[in-house]
Amino acid sequence: MNDVLVPGGRDVRGTLETPDAGDPDAIVVACPPHPQHGGSRSDRRLVAVGDAIREAGVACLRFDYGAWDEGYGEREDVRNAVRWADDRYDSVGLFGYSFGATLALLAAATVDREVEAVSALAPTARLADDLDARAALEALECPVQICYGERDSTVDWEPVVERARARSDAVTALPADHFFVGQNGPIADAVGDFFERALLESA
Repeated sequence: MNDVLVPGGRDVRGTLETPDAGDPDAIVVACPPHPQHGGSRSDRRLVAVGDAIREAGVACLRFDYGAWDEGYGEREDVRNAVRWADDRYDSVGLFGYSFGATLALLAAATVDREVEAVSALAPTARLADDLDARAALEALECPVQICYGERDSTVDWEPVVERARARSDAVTALPADHFFVGQNGPIADAVGDFFERALLESA
């Protein structure tokens, strides 16, 4: 486990975890939920996914956003984390939960580097008029996975899920509300399997 300072003009710090054996060629950048609601790199859903992908041989960078900026600066934080990862690894994936899931889609669609795969857990459809996850999804050509809670009434996930299904993206429904209590294992299994296929088996 190593501490990382993500370059880019904002104070963005992360934790890099790598598999126990070997030097990985692939990494997943993990985006936390809303920082004003307690979201951080230590979020249990991010940690569970990080553990699962490390077991598969993929590194994971979990990070904290810089100062609150209504989603705009945070999107740039994700893009800068992708650039940092792309400079060091052959393949980069993006994962996010809730606010972070929306940012993962937004950043993957606009960053000036190749993102190999994106998994979004409980994304909300829109953070602002020009921060539209559904529109970002349309721009993505890499493998995409959308996971959602069937009882989630906290965020507006339906437009993203509907569009993902129409595009034949991977969609996983979980018997949970927005907080996925007791669902860390199923989340880690679904997301871990997705990234193993997208980042390792396709390499």
